[in-house]
Amino acid sequence: MAFGIRRHELAAWKEKVKRGEIAFLTHYWYDERFPHCTTVTKVGCGDIDKLAAWGRQYGLKEEWIDRRNEFPHFDLLGETQVRILRQEGRLDELERLTKRGKKGS
Repeated sequence: MAFGIRRHELAAWKEKVKRGEIAFLTHYWYDERFPHCTTVTKVGCGDIDKLAAWGRQYGLKEEWIDRRNEFPHFDLLGETQVRILRQEGRLDELERLTKRGKKGS
């Protein structure tokens, strides 16, 4: 279940994916299979070969690409999420959610 995302953020991510760009979307998330994870980053791209090549540089396997809809993507969780966002210079996306969550505590 996804939450904590604005409609315009999702729309912008979808547009980038459709254009064949590597697009990032980080949001709050809950799945009982991963109770220790409270956020997920979806890294999508409509060009599967480009997405697979992007993932390989971080040790992600092509078979991990979620292809269930028209927006193919990797789901990044936990330490992998933090490591990749840090390397991509996008850790602020995750920190924004963490700070928002602390304000409401």
